[in-house]
Formats: sequence, C-alpha cells, structure tokens
Amino acid sequence: MKPDVERLQNARVMVVGDVMLDRYWTGTTSRISPEAPVPVVRVAGHEDRAGGAANVAANAVAVGANAILVGLVGDDADGDSLRACCTAAGIDARLQRAAERTTVKLRILAQHQQLLRLDFEALPTHERLTITAELAALMPGLGAVVLSDYAKGALLNPAPWIELARRHRKPVVVDPKSRDFSRYAGADLITPNSAEFEAVVGLCHGDAELAARGAALCREYRIGAVLVTRGERGMSLIRATGEPLHLGAQARDVYDVTGAGDTVCAIAACALAAGSDLATATTLANLAAGLVVGKLGTAVVTNAELMAAAHPRRRASPVHDSEAQLLEEIALARAAGERIVMTNGCFDILHAGHVRYLEEAAALGDRLLVAVNTDASVRRLKGPARPVNGQRERLEVLAGLRAVDWVIPFDEDTPQRLIAAVGPDVLVKGGDYRIQDIAGADDVLRRGGHVLTLAFHAGLSTTRIIDAARSAAEEGT
Repeated sequence: MKPDVERLQNARVMVVGDVMLDRYWTGTTSRISPEAPVPVVRVAGHEDRAGGAANVAANAVAVGANAILVGLVGDDADGDSLRACCTAAGIDARLQRAAERTTVKLRILAQHQQLLRLDFEALPTHERLTITAELAALMPGLGAVVLSDYAKGALLNPAPWIELARRHRKPVVVDPKSRDFSRYAGADLITPNSAEFEAVVGLCHGDAELAARGAALCREYRIGAVLVTRGERGMSLIRATGEPLHLGAQARDVYDVTGAGDTVCAIAACALAAGSDLATATTLANLAAGLVVGKLGTAVVTNAELMAAAHPRRRASPVHDSEAQLLEEIALARAAGERIVMTNGCFDILHAGHVRYLEEAAALGDRLLVAVNTDASVRRLKGPARPVNGQRERLEVLAGLRAVDWVIPFDEDTPQRLIAAVGPDVLVKGGDYRIQDIAGADDVLRRGGHVLTLAFHAGLSTTRIIDAARSAAEEGT
C-alpha cells in the first residue's frame, strides 16, 4: 500500500468559500510615536498571500493535490493581486467577480511580531456565489469538497453545495464560522475550533462532556463527524456513535497560529479524497497543524515536510502506558504505509518459543504490537500463583526484543476492546488456538484484515519451565 501522505498527491478537491488577500507589511521598530503611545514601524517590505479559502486551496496544492478554488473577489486591484497569488501557488482559481471590494487583511509586523491587523471588507447582503453549469460538471471528477466559511458572505447558503456534493457521493468538509450549525446539515466532517464549538453547544468541562455534546450535534444535524481543534490540547474527532479519538498537539514550538485551521481543513479533505479513513485523515491533519504553527503568517505545509513528520521514530522504550498515545503512533505508522501486526498474551516467563513466535509474527508486517495481560488479569486466568514475573518486568523484557515495536498492558480478560481500537492489519496467535476462538478475530476480519495462527513449538512453554523448577526444588529438599 502506498503511504497515505504520498497518496495525497492523487487527491482532487474543490474549495468553495470566502477568499481573501492576506497582506503583510514588515519592518523594524525602535521607538514610540510622540503623537500617541504606539510603536513607529519603519516599513521595509511587503508581501501578498492567498488567504481564507484560498489558503485552504494553497495547502492542498502544497501536498501535491489538485485544487479548484471557487470564491468572490471585487473588481479591483486587490482582486487582481489575489488571482496572481493563486496562479503562483498552482491553484485552479474560478473566482467570480462581485460588486463589493475584495476582502483584505493587512498585518503589520516588526521583528517578526504582529503589531496590528487592519481588515478591509464589504459584506454582501445576499447570496452572490453561484453554482454554474461549468462547476457542477466538475463534481464527478472530484475526491472531496471543502466549504471554507469565514462569515464574509460567500456562503450565506451552503446547503446547495452540500446537496450537489452528496448527489455525487463526494465527502464534504466544512470549516464553520456560523453559530448556526444547521446550515451545514448533511456534511461529512466539520472542523470548528474549541471556541467555535462551545459557542454552539455550550462550555464543555472535560473530554467526556465534549464528546457527548459533539455526538449529539452530529445526530441532530446529520453530520458525519466533528473534528474539534483544541490548541495545545490537540484535536478530538467525534462521531454520532462510537468512541472519540483524542490526539495530542504535535507542535514543538508555536510561532504563529494564523491559518492553522485552513491547514487542518485542507489536509483532512485531501486525505479523505485520496481514500484515507477519518482517523488517518485526522492524524495527518493534526501532524500538519503542528508543522504550520511553527511558520510565520499564512503558510502551508509541503508533502515532503508531512512525509518526514509522518514517519515516527522508534521510542527510547516501546512500552506504552497511554493507549491514546499508542493509537496516535499507530495511525502515523499507517500514514507512512506500514502494516500493523498485533498479538497478545501473558508472556510470564519468556522462553525460546516466545522469541521464535514473535519473530515470525513481526515478519508478517512492518510493526509488531504486543498486548500483555496485567498481573490482575493473569491471576484471573491462571490462578493466584501467577504471574511469576510482575507486569513491569514482563513488559521490559518484551520491549528488549528486536521484533517488538510496541508493548502495552491490558486489564480485561481478553484484548478484544483494544484490538477493535487498534484495528490491526494482521492479528496473530499461537498454533494451539483456533481462529474462531481468537478474541477480536471477528472485528479484524470484518475490517478486511487477516487472522493467522503460527506454529506451536512443542516442549517450549512457561508451564514446563515452572514444573521443571518445582521438580528441581523438590529434589533439592
């Protein structure tokens, strides 16, 4: 399978919404004005960039996708400048002229710090953006449609665009600004930030309340999923049913959050357009957001940057205590095209049979996850005398094997829930199991994965080692 990041280059998306020109005046400041308590900026340079929906399209193009941009501009010099920015970025801009002026955000920066923003805009009072026959004819060739609603008037009525996309069975991703989420009914994914989300559903105290309200919102408005971007707390993907996916923030240094929401929306849409599932699309969007906030101003993340970041480095220790962190690393490995193999067991006294078994399991894919029964779980399964070795020791020994990439404990009698959360490509157990008796096998097979049993190495077992040790102790007495 080609890596999901590489597959972004096969994506073809249409971005519809509020385009704007992001203008930057940069310079230096070393004194306060004698006329008012404000800094004096000696302007040394200026730059125009594609902003709003145009920045969403620019982010799509930067990862190699083909992006068609639909929006409104004024019949003015700023509109011409925005068109030139789109052309330079490689965007297929289908911008419609409006009587109002082009929306411009002018930012004044000194020493790479934003001092002031000035907005120039004239909001239309009725719908001006039209679905032309030419645009409708492009729909069959698309992979996804993005509605970038900055509340500047281009998407006063997004419903016709959603209906058109759904007729052609194209996923719709919406970056919303309106507090009336009923406007986005029928969308597959909406990507509000936490402030926008809570303005609609109310203040959320903790992850559980956020997930419950997000699920209720999805059910009420027939929205496939909501992806809440939460700044330093990362992102949360919530569907009408099922467990939410909480991802930690990826940013190492936050330099400028301008346009980060555009990046999230663009990468998620491109991933869906390229055939990725929602969890992978969210993971890639989270990774891209962590990269773009390290850049100054309205910026994009390139395919090469995302590809490099999507290849997770091996941890100092493969042992995980956080299931959420494990699932995030697995999603990144999948995004890099890696095949996930999973197995489980007590692994009480590690012996040669275990080592051979794990080597054979690892050879079936690129990454091997070993789920290990906790001490309490082992006692329930094997009696009060077990385990011989404690949980931490068993985890550490497994982590030292070259075949093992991840190790995580589970406290249930079976790892069925964990297997469902991981969704391995291959689930493996020893030859003393029948496939129909393997916990989690039905879920893996239903997803299109494989369930295999490996050769049982006769004479190599923990029980034999314990019995031999007991016999030796008895003979010694």
